[in-house]
Amino acid sequence: MSTPAYQHLASDEDEDIVHELAGRRPGTPLLNHVIRPSTYYGEDAPSSDEDEYFVKEAREQGDLNGSEPGSGLRVGGGQRPAALRALILSLASLVILSGCIGLFAATTLYNGKPYRSPGGRRITLDHIFNGTFSATTTSVDWVPEAGDGVYSMMENERIVLVDLKTNTTTPLISTTGITDENGNEVVWSTWKLSPDMKYILVKADKVKQWRHSSFGNYYIYDLETKTVYPLVPPTDPPVTAYATWAPTGQSIAFVASNDLYILPSPSAAVSPIRVTTTGNASLFHGVPDWIYEEEVFATDYTLWWSPDSSKVAFLRLDETAVDEYRFPIYNPTNDASAVIPYTEDVMIKYPKPGFNNPIASVHVFDLASYLEYPEMFSVADSTVELEWAGRFPSENSILSQVTWIDSSTLIVKEVNRAADNGNVVLFSFDEQFGGETVTGVVVRRLGKDGEEADGGWIDPGQNIHPLPPSLQSGDAPAYLDIVPSEEGYNHIALFDPADSMTPRFLTSGPWEVTDGIQAVDAQRGLIYFQAARSSIERQLYSIPIPSSNAELPVSPTLLTDASTLSSYSASFSPGAGFYLQNYLGPGVPSQKFIQAENPDFDYVLTNNVKLNETLAEFATATVTYSTVVIDDYELNVKEMRPPRMDDSGRTKYPVFFQVYGGPGSQMVNLNYKRDWHNYLVCTLQYIVVIVDGRGTGFKGRQLRNPVRNNLGFWETWDQINAARIWAGKPYVDPKRIGIWGWSYGGFMASKIAEADAGIHSLAIAVAPVTSWRLYDSIYTERYMGLPSDNPGGYINASISSVDGFRNVDYLLMHGSGDDNVHFANSAHLLDMLTEAQIRNFRFRMFTDSDHSIRMRGANREVYEYMTLFLLEKWGKGGRRRGW
Repeated sequence: MSTPAYQHLASDEDEDIVHELAGRRPGTPLLNHVIRPSTYYGEDAPSSDEDEYFVKEAREQGDLNGSEPGSGLRVGGGQRPAALRALILSLASLVILSGCIGLFAATTLYNGKPYRSPGGRRITLDHIFNGTFSATTTSVDWVPEAGDGVYSMMENERIVLVDLKTNTTTPLISTTGITDENGNEVVWSTWKLSPDMKYILVKADKVKQWRHSSFGNYYIYDLETKTVYPLVPPTDPPVTAYATWAPTGQSIAFVASNDLYILPSPSAAVSPIRVTTTGNASLFHGVPDWIYEEEVFATDYTLWWSPDSSKVAFLRLDETAVDEYRFPIYNPTNDASAVIPYTEDVMIKYPKPGFNNPIASVHVFDLASYLEYPEMFSVADSTVELEWAGRFPSENSILSQVTWIDSSTLIVKEVNRAADNGNVVLFSFDEQFGGETVTGVVVRRLGKDGEEADGGWIDPGQNIHPLPPSLQSGDAPAYLDIVPSEEGYNHIALFDPADSMTPRFLTSGPWEVTDGIQAVDAQRGLIYFQAARSSIERQLYSIPIPSSNAELPVSPTLLTDASTLSSYSASFSPGAGFYLQNYLGPGVPSQKFIQAENPDFDYVLTNNVKLNETLAEFATATVTYSTVVIDDYELNVKEMRPPRMDDSGRTKYPVFFQVYGGPGSQMVNLNYKRDWHNYLVCTLQYIVVIVDGRGTGFKGRQLRNPVRNNLGFWETWDQINAARIWAGKPYVDPKRIGIWGWSYGGFMASKIAEADAGIHSLAIAVAPVTSWRLYDSIYTERYMGLPSDNPGGYINASISSVDGFRNVDYLLMHGSGDDNVHFANSAHLLDMLTEAQIRNFRFRMFTDSDHSIRMRGANREVYEYMTLFLLEKWGKGGRRRGW
């Protein structure tokens, strides 16, 4: 039986050498695999570096006794003196003795299990997928209704409230035993406490829809009387998409069957107010359609209470003219053996580049006026649509943010489809509604006519943060926003008053504020934020709110430990008196609570001590961070090397690049991760490299902007040139350089195959975009403009030629139920490969899986299959020169 390509053990020559040194006949089994050059196996006692070097020297000097290299070393040939024979035999004995000692040590039992010294265990795919290396982190839900510094947690099947100020715990509600009017237990997944802490709104019977959205039957639980009743009569399947309490009082806003309702009181005797009546499968009120959920708000709601609960702003999305996309569901069950004679179709209104977008508009319902004067105001009289001069035509308008900055002032952000022009519009509701519309004032211009006049695009994001009245310079409302500076870096800007047209930058420099404004402490006058002052790090900072005549920018105060490369995030309590500081990496994650005014307050929530102990048992990759310069652009690099790697050049390793590369993204970061790549590095002895090329984020707009109107070109160029750099390194096997990616990364891997630069011999694409005419409009047009304005760009940015696929080992995988990057992308590429009669590729479809490919065990199969593909094409990692 021939040895599979992926089982690259020591060569027969090396085994013969070891057998001869051991005084045994060549061909007899070894006690262990003493020689597996540059590969470390936890189950096998590894040979030392010295043993490897000795055997290598013996191979290279195989003609000492007149033999040909590879014929086996004959100890004691007639041409050697006895002293030399004795020396060789002595050395051979030492080798075998050390191997036996190592074998004994590697198989000694400890508590009934094999014990291996720290760092000696081999990583398996089971370890990757069974949670062996998973860090425990706790998501903290602050409970503002109970005061600043109070959060909820689960304890013995009940929800308890923990007060950090008093270090006390108070039970809130049991998670079991709540029954409906028929005596059936209500099994709920999420809950929200009323502002007065008298009621809890729970969501049961959850049915997932898209990435963020789901449906459920909602129930109101009275904490005092222990009674429960439905928000609306439950249905199967449920039709309520979202429900939330008002910030004050006892009102609830909810969306059922795409219509907005307001329940003024949680009493079962009170009927909800139906704010809209036209909701249907194509007309949404208060919740997003598919594209606004995926590409704009990244939430399951588009309704916003005013701070005093008097008004509700909501989005109306009309996708009647949006074209439908359908895909089949072959098996709606979790049973892979189920036979379903007829498929079910999923239908999405999915706008593609150049096709109709949903028509968006903003409306405000004045609940206070309606309740106070029911005889004067109908629901229609109490609802207005927002308009403004200079608004883009409805088919060219995307509403990207709606934010109350006080109880009577609202801000709306608008961008056009190409995301190169935009408006920030201010609305005032000081007077009662007096008509069908309210007109706003454009106070800022975005894009090429305003704040991003550098040839790039307007970044998406929900970054407007209201300033508390106590911190405003006058009586008018004010707010903070994240705005690109003249140098092209995202920084905090103050707009005080809110109708200011010019930003006052509070921070500046060749670094970027990330993830928006974290919190504002009204009592201490501080702004908290996360920043990448070193582009791959994330640290937490604070700055004071400046006075009107203060000198700007303000020097930030560091709140985290920046003495070593590190990454942090935070979750602030509503009043910013406390925050949960999350250490993200590169070490094992940990979490602790910090009190803003008390530096001695240090409450550790999680520390992952057991994970530290577990990691110490296993082989560990050597990780380095660096940069490479390509075309005068400095690009961040992460390299993962096998344990005890031989970088002298005597051993050649394959290099497997991981890529995402989408605009504004970042893969080279310091977050803790022990995933499939660690298996490749530590067990298969591959080198894994990540390079963030042009278009990626957190290094300024000068690095991001070049990909505008030309996705895939400069990103591919940077990946090819980075691979050329690694191909020139002495420890790299230039014949085994490959790349893989998922989603945009799958597009990148496919562009590498198309480029046919002679550098990559292997490419793996999972759920790739293959033509930008097939992806959604809002994302694509943000970076590419409209197809009618950039026809050549769309051709160049897509896979337009497949000749290069002949010269690369290519693996394509996709889920047939992908609602995001449609399976049509892979089907399109397969057609092109078929027409060109290209057959040296492999393809896997994962039935009914969406973009994450998880249906019926598919996620692990993705990585198992990629592993087998790599082993088949490349074998295991390090190979000695000349093999």
